[in-house]
Amino acid sequence: MTTSLSSQLELGQDSSQPCTVLWAKGPGGPRGAPLVGVPHPHLVPVLCCWEVREHNSSEWCHFIRSNPDCHLDGGFLDYLDGVFCVFPPRLLPLAVTLYALWLLYLFIILGVTAEKFFCPNLSAISTNLKLSHNVAVFSLTSPLHGVTFLAFGNGAPDVFSAVVAFSDPRTAGLAIGAIFGAGVFVTTVVAGGIALVKPFTAASRPFLRDVIFYMVAVFLTFVVLYLGRIRLGEALGYLGLYVFYVLTVVLCTWIHRRHRRDGLCPCPLLFPTEMPTDVEEPEPSGTNSGDYGEEYRPLLPSRESSLRILASALSPLDYRKWRRKPWYWRLFKAFKVPVELVLLLTDDLNWKRPLNCLHILTSPLLCILTLKSGTYGLYQIQGIFPVWALVTLVASALALIIFITTSNEEPPKYHCVFAFLGFLASAMWINAAATELVNILRTLGIIFQLSNTVLGLTLLAWGNSIGDTFSDLTMARQGYPRMAFSACFGGIIFNILVGVGLGCLLQMTSSQPLVKLEPDSPLVWVLAGALGLSLVFSLVTVPAQCFHLGQPYGICLIASYLLFLCVALLTEFRVIHFPTP
Repeated sequence: MTTSLSSQLELGQDSSQPCTVLWAKGPGGPRGAPLVGVPHPHLVPVLCCWEVREHNSSEWCHFIRSNPDCHLDGGFLDYLDGVFCVFPPRLLPLAVTLYALWLLYLFIILGVTAEKFFCPNLSAISTNLKLSHNVAVFSLTSPLHGVTFLAFGNGAPDVFSAVVAFSDPRTAGLAIGAIFGAGVFVTTVVAGGIALVKPFTAASRPFLRDVIFYMVAVFLTFVVLYLGRIRLGEALGYLGLYVFYVLTVVLCTWIHRRHRRDGLCPCPLLFPTEMPTDVEEPEPSGTNSGDYGEEYRPLLPSRESSLRILASALSPLDYRKWRRKPWYWRLFKAFKVPVELVLLLTDDLNWKRPLNCLHILTSPLLCILTLKSGTYGLYQIQGIFPVWALVTLVASALALIIFITTSNEEPPKYHCVFAFLGFLASAMWINAAATELVNILRTLGIIFQLSNTVLGLTLLAWGNSIGDTFSDLTMARQGYPRMAFSACFGGIIFNILVGVGLGCLLQMTSSQPLVKLEPDSPLVWVLAGALGLSLVFSLVTVPAQCFHLGQPYGICLIASYLLFLCVALLTEFRVIHFPTP
């Protein structure tokens, strides 16, 4: 529970309710109900927001506005108030349709921000820190770049969504459902799709290493869910396990490359069919769309005015590329253009003096106006001067100094600082979009009376995984199935360890050094079991096939996911009953 509500609410658990029951301070219940069975004379039960649909439609608005459990925290829009108060009951289908479209657009915002701004800034930062980008270069930093910076960039939407969801006990089920659901989806549908598209021989050591680490992470999460809480030591244990995983990758890669240079056979006797290297495939050149590439760079440099540079820099569309692209690319690009235009106002890696100076103003404003929904930015110093005005004055003065002391033709020596500024701005964009995403998913769950877990394992997991799905399958079609298959298991380790560990760690305080993770549905155990079974299936069948993966393996994985999805939905709608711990 957030700080604003924690002083007024106390959590209690009632097994007869589908969600957490709240107790609020006050003389009576939310609708003036008498005090019956209250554990304290000054505390009254607050009905779960999930029950709003069980009341008469004329009472929906009053129920939403008077019930503290229906307050959405951290977002800019109050979706519950909108659907139950702004829209009349007869237009509920229209409201749901608009919310669904906005949900899809939020996924587009997350994907565009992570792919076009967050990841490039991480890449620029790693370059400034002298970390290699070429996975084929025999250096110690190559695997470190892949399992830290690259994993952080690819998993940014998942991790930010988990952190936001863990910030409120009412939405923690979204995080658990999304992390486990994405794991099941990626290790079955995506991995199976790669085997169907391009049969290949998997790299044995990286596969076994990643599957074993992931199984340990799943087991730890299962134990935490069984206990119903995660303490400081356990949260740090998640992060420590990921650090140990990174060190294992670095050490194994160094030993393997040392054996290659010495001409020794690195193949263990148990797996004679293993390929001679972990990462022998060069990085594919066609995985990036190149929307922001300088495709039509002039042969000779030309001097342009600052106004012209600013106008061209803020244009997210290359008209020459637009003319030769198919209609579906143009349609999707049309949806992305508004997002890219807004993001360009706060982030761009290239040196464009007027735009970079504008970023000095817009990026700090973005950070303070998106953090806690602008609470910090709107705070008034001494009750007179708002924080956003102070930031505007300081940033404007600094931008003016940089504009005067630099030129359009040559970037300054401190140009690398803009990568860190862009990284922070894009992270705040992702955090703001993830907050809205979690709030709208909780709203849809209340409308349809669905648990957070089923929303997490379906909508949130699918939305966060769709980018990885297309990129991995495209990589496989281009002839790099081993690299795509390794990404299926290596990337989700980061998501579960850092997502759960960091998400819970940020919610702990000195007064409450633990986070409650009480499952809101028996579906959690179905989900954990399905993920464990999928990992055990791959751990057994892949070595049994001498690491050669083809269509039968892919068909079995996809069929297992469809079976899991049917069981999950039947469990959610109480057709199948499972005993809970």
